[in-house]
Amino acid sequence: MTVAYWTVAGLLAAFYLYAGALKVIRSPDQLRPMMAWVDRVPLPAVRALGTVEVLGAVGLILPPATGIAPWSALAAAVGFVLLQIGAVAVHLTGEDRQVGLNVGLLTAAAATVWLATGQL
Repeated sequence: MTVAYWTVAGLLAAFYLYAGALKVIRSPDQLRPMMAWVDRVPLPAVRALGTVEVLGAVGLILPPATGIAPWSALAAAVGFVLLQIGAVAVHLTGEDRQVGLNVGLLTAAAATVWLATGQL
């Protein structure tokens, strides 16, 4: 179960670290080709979302690795489940309606929640 957690959580953390960093540092014009919803959300909210994603990625990896507050990895995984539920809603209410990636991330986050419960 430990190998499974580290595999799924590591991939999820890598994705959110990358995506979150892009949301924090790139302009809306640079984000638009990858994220059609960026024009419907205020830039401070996009930046805040990116910050949450980066912190969540750290939360999936650092606590279990150090043994300090390992329950926070579970909290980060639950946060990503909630984040993707919101992302699906944003995509479905917009014009792009591309939710395949979000469903995959939701599934990976749910698996991480399940695997993290075995780590506590």
